[in-house]
Amino acid sequence: MTQAAKLYGGSLYDLAAQEGRSAAIKEELLEVRKLFFENPDYIRLLSEPSIPKTERTGLVEEAFGAQAERYLVNFIKLLCEKNLLSEFSGCCEEFVRRYNEDHGIAVAVVTSAVPLSTKQAEALRSRLETISGKKIELIRKTDASVLAGLRVELEGKRLDGTVQGRLAGISGKLDEIIV
Repeated sequence: MTQAAKLYGGSLYDLAAQEGRSAAIKEELLEVRKLFFENPDYIRLLSEPSIPKTERTGLVEEAFGAQAERYLVNFIKLLCEKNLLSEFSGCCEEFVRRYNEDHGIAVAVVTSAVPLSTKQAEALRSRLETISGKKIELIRKTDASVLAGLRVELEGKRLDGTVQGRLAGISGKLDEIIV
């Protein structure tokens, strides 16, 4: 993430939090990021220097003005005017990071060989909330190379309960013993 993304995303979060609109803006911000990801040509159009800035900001107003939070629409227009629309995704990351930090939310990425059932995911979420003392947002991934068990990444820590991880641990201990 660039310094510009941190600055702009953090500034949007500060404004949203001050106005009590951070949750609503977060949801819309993520939706807009998804739309931009699905339509990269739209970003290129809004970043095209040959199109006057007033015309580009008019396109943003036309596309989002009636549906999105006014602060978010103005934020996208500002990025357009400053030719920083390529930083939008990083701004989203910073906004969400600040939001999660202020609301005691931690993101846990869980990797398993097969998809977890809803019951299993809720049990894991509950256990991780007990361990971390924070509300957990689970991101579930499947990876066939994970033979059995789970691998969880939470707040920069990796909890490896996979068969591969356990075998690697045993192998490391055997290497220490056999000198």
